[in-house]
Amino acid sequence: MAWKDIFNWYKFPPPEFVKQYEKQQERRIPKEKRIFELEFLVLDTETTGLDLRSDYLISYGAVLIKGYHIMVNSAREYFLPPKKYSREAIKVHGIVKERPTVTKEQLIRNFITDASNRILVGHHVGFDLAMLEKAGKPVGLRKIKNPALDTFHLAVRLDMGKYYDPRNVPIQEYSLDSLCLRYGIPLDDRHTAAGDAFLTAQLLVKMLKLAETKGVRTYGELMG
Repeated sequence: MAWKDIFNWYKFPPPEFVKQYEKQQERRIPKEKRIFELEFLVLDTETTGLDLRSDYLISYGAVLIKGYHIMVNSAREYFLPPKKYSREAIKVHGIVKERPTVTKEQLIRNFITDASNRILVGHHVGFDLAMLEKAGKPVGLRKIKNPALDTFHLAVRLDMGKYYDPRNVPIQEYSLDSLCLRYGIPLDDRHTAAGDAFLTAQLLVKMLKLAETKGVRTYGELMG
């Protein structure tokens, strides 16, 4: 941690809800815990673009998986008030002004409540988490501390083995669309945060079951 960050932490300590989240994340998941006993929060974000410096979060969607079951009633989606509307974002995401919005603090509060002590999952999940951290920084969330699982990397690993060479990966074959088609998942409600989270959740369940047949049965084996 840089001196500037240490100074800011003491001068502007994180709010209580962030402190509680960070304390909860100190509890580690046992490596021997079976995959079907784990809880996964499958999430997606919609953004104005792919540049972490200049683009920003539009919406966040998530759904919970327990014991290979998608908890449909847990599905949620939140929208932030837009700073501006770009034609490209509206074309891709279908975001419209009439949708109800929440503040950044409300969205981050809901996210860390959902995320508490769960494995975070997404397709190229690193980008989603970076965008959530960017949105969370002004309200005191400096770092998302959950373990994370990327369905892109899991899909490649199942096909090519644990120690695959990224240079040999045909990227287009591992897009969310391509994987859903391969695993027989209808591409419904695509390019919304809630819709993509639900598609990714279906994909995850199928891949976790396949992983078990390949000898990946515990948290340690899944994340190792």
